[in-house]
Amino acid sequence: MNALDPRLSPFRSDIAAEHLRGQVSSARFIAGEDRTVFDGVADIRRHPVPDAPLDTEALHGEVFTVFEDSEEGWSWGQLVRDGYVGYMPSNALVKGTIEPTHRVAVLRTFLYGGPSIKLPPVTSLSLGSRVKVMEIRDKFAVTISGGFVIADHLAPIDWFDADFVTVAERFLGIPYYWGGKTSLGLDCSALVQVSLDAVGISVLRDTDMQERSIGSEILLDETKGN
Repeated sequence: MNALDPRLSPFRSDIAAEHLRGQVSSARFIAGEDRTVFDGVADIRRHPVPDAPLDTEALHGEVFTVFEDSEEGWSWGQLVRDGYVGYMPSNALVKGTIEPTHRVAVLRTFLYGGPSIKLPPVTSLSLGSRVKVMEIRDKFAVTISGGFVIADHLAPIDWFDADFVTVAERFLGIPYYWGGKTSLGLDCSALVQVSLDAVGISVLRDTDMQERSIGSEILLDETKGN
């Protein structure tokens, strides 16, 4: 009945997103509940088990629409930013959403429980993570959750890098990690997505999606001499 991409369309035989009613067959349709990723990074897996394939990761501050919570501690849903569907550990999420004011502008920084780098970090934040800053206190930005981030590591949400190639070059030496999208490890399509996000261009997650949706074809002959 459908030819929808399950990576981008939240439907199963037993449950589906309300906006897919009439497009897919399912036992029930629900609107879902928006939650925010609080962990520095959260796995999105293909199945609700720890050793299932890692399809992608969600960064701190991203919104994840949850359609089902399991008793085993998994939430099935869809990332709002790029539409990716999968299973995320429920304890990585907090209820509700925030309107971010800043983004992390360095490869990696820390979220502290107080205004001191001598404190153990609550979590680490990667390039592109979103936060809502309530005030600047000395050298720290205080987030809505009460965390402290070095203010110079953040940029206003409407500020963007000038060149995505320069952003990508900052990841030189970072190991390849299938499904990853942080400076601890990332894959090729994540490098494209994260680098373009830094310059204000939103793209889909996987290579085949990017191939179909961004850029234009260049013949090999056209590259000679460049």
